[in-house]
Amino acid sequence: MRHIEGGTFTMGSGRFYPEERPPRRVKVDSFWIDETPVTNAAFAEFVAATGYRTLAELPPDPRLYPEADLEGVEPGSLVFRKTSGLVHLDDPSRWWAFVPGADWRHPTGPDSSIDALENHPVVHVAHCDAEAYAKWAGKSLPTEAEWEYAARGGAEGQEYAWGDELTPGGQILANYWLGLFPVSTTKADGNYRTTPVGRYPANGYGLVDMIGNVWEWTRDWYAAAQAGKTKSPCCAIANPRGATLAQSYDDGMPDVRIGRKVMKGGSHLCAVNYCQRYRPAARHPQQIDSATSHIGFRCVSRKKGE
Repeated sequence: MRHIEGGTFTMGSGRFYPEERPPRRVKVDSFWIDETPVTNAAFAEFVAATGYRTLAELPPDPRLYPEADLEGVEPGSLVFRKTSGLVHLDDPSRWWAFVPGADWRHPTGPDSSIDALENHPVVHVAHCDAEAYAKWAGKSLPTEAEWEYAARGGAEGQEYAWGDELTPGGQILANYWLGLFPVSTTKADGNYRTTPVGRYPANGYGLVDMIGNVWEWTRDWYAAAQAGKTKSPCCAIANPRGATLAQSYDDGMPDVRIGRKVMKGGSHLCAVNYCQRYRPAARHPQQIDSATSHIGFRCVSRKKGE
């Protein structure tokens, strides 16, 4: 873990997506944060020690889906699959598929494995899975403010973790989609999924993969509106904690009452032509029961002396 000295910073951005606005002054206390996302190897240690089974490995709980017909529904998770041609980008079902048998051990389906992927971020973890690991490790999940403060690496006001250009001098500084999403990649090795942690440069705090590779869970409930979070422009908000469970429900799905948490950092599926969320200010809502092939996490500790 890396120690992050507390301080004040400008959280959010006024240049990209509405949910990132307005930029506002925020103060966070000191904390420790994992240098990398939790890897398959680390998660395997947790499972070996506890016998834990992730949400994707269990049959759906009828109590969570009282109106759904769950007969015959097998355990599984959502897996990204590249499309065979151009598609409208307003329909994620074109590239996401529920795959029975997909889970953290089998990231693309039951016939896959994490052999040779021990140093990749663990994926297919729902929010409760990330919390269970954090509790076992004696840690917790970061708040959105802590996560963004750490991702900025001590720099103020930059749009990307490394400056205001996505590819300074032509350098690729994170694992995001290169090419035309979701059809083709221009990466030399053809890989459009996760990469080993630390393949790309660390930020100013020595943290790797804060941008790209996998989305990372935070502990905060999501709300789109950021207005009214501070009384005046001169006052920094101390250790903000996001929305409430009720505020996190998706207004577009009034019959679904499953809370949504904030995810940060973007993933290997963010692209110039789709989801430009490979930035510290970027944020995305995710239902807490969701487990996909591009969601992971890292932990923090707020204990003194560690």
